[in-house]
Amino acid sequence: MANSRFEYVKAFEQTDNLLPNTWVVVRIDGRGFTNKYNFEKPNDRRALDLMNAAAKAVVTDLPDITIGYGVSDEYSFVFHKTCTLFERRASKLVSTIVSTFTAYYVHLWSTYFPQTPLSTPLPSFDGRAVCYPSVQNLRDYMSWRQVDCHINNLYNTTFWSLIQLGGMSATEAEKFLAGTLSADKNEIMFSKFHLNYNNEPEIFKKGSVVFRDYELVEPGTHNVAEAADDLAEPVKQSKTQEEGDRKRRAKARVMVDHLDIIKDDFWDRRPWLLSNKPGKVPKQT
Repeated sequence: MANSRFEYVKAFEQTDNLLPNTWVVVRIDGRGFTNKYNFEKPNDRRALDLMNAAAKAVVTDLPDITIGYGVSDEYSFVFHKTCTLFERRASKLVSTIVSTFTAYYVHLWSTYFPQTPLSTPLPSFDGRAVCYPSVQNLRDYMSWRQVDCHINNLYNTTFWSLIQLGGMSATEAEKFLAGTLSADKNEIMFSKFHLNYNNEPEIFKKGSVVFRDYELVEPGTHNVAEAADDLAEPVKQSKTQEEGDRKRRAKARVMVDHLDIIKDDFWDRRPWLLSNKPGKVPKQT
């Protein structure tokens, strides 16, 4: 680029490189468009499937993402602590995730809502990047989001049951549930409407996890948190080896599932999520 007298404006740019050697989570949220399209309450399976399809496309497009977790109109995407994509610039990472996700969401809309055409204002998302220094911090973040999913879904399922099946107004239902515990909500649904919350679809209760599909390994007997921090330490590799790993990740099948990510078993059986080293490709059956 040729120099000019206008080039001084570059000096106003601020560096926004994220802290090195930390896990980066980019979390996106829908910007208040769900009410416009009258999604079914308490859960609209079409809307959740659309979110998952967009998230799967993002993870497929960006091999640097190790795992994603979504619930309702939010999604969290995790970059390994060794990731150097865009030199770890927060603005680049966030804008890439948000724009890519939004593009796929709008593109795939008609697949899941064929009878509901989009109109302005179009669906959009905001995003933020947060650094977590340890594997335990990262897992606690993921656990927090899944616990939040359960708490909100249990409340919403009970709340909308009182309205849709019990004939209450929103104000009456809110007042009725004030101060209730999880056991109370389960009992309300079962005693009033013969609904067993345990029979709700796993996607509603646990949210959705997006990750690359490799062969599961047998869980060890080690302390997961301590071993995982060791596992996540960078291994010295040549650029050729790093590029080879990246290509293997890019070729791996990306899947969406609805699993418990709080317990050790999920992470123990999928060590590639923390090591950032591709696993074995599952045998075709």
